[in-house]
Amino acid sequence: MPKSKGRKKPRRSTPQAPPPPSKEKVSPTWYVALMFSLMAIGAIVIILNYIGLLPGGTDNNWLFVGLGAIGIGFLMTMNYH
Repeated sequence: MPKSKGRKKPRRSTPQAPPPPSKEKVSPTWYVALMFSLMAIGAIVIILNYIGLLPGGTDNNWLFVGLGAIGIGFLMTMNYH
């Protein structure tokens, strides 16, 4: 039985240059400050709501505001470089 020669790959005539190094991404200072501030403000609002120092009595609206601020702060960590 004859042997098949197979498929040959074409040779590259010149070696390709490596890709240029990418710039390192750095988050601006205001982004980091805002991210941590939202998380801290959210925690403070929840604590003040628990103690009962915020207006509204037994309303839990402040609890949701605090949880929302913490959630937005954590969502911002996904874009932090």
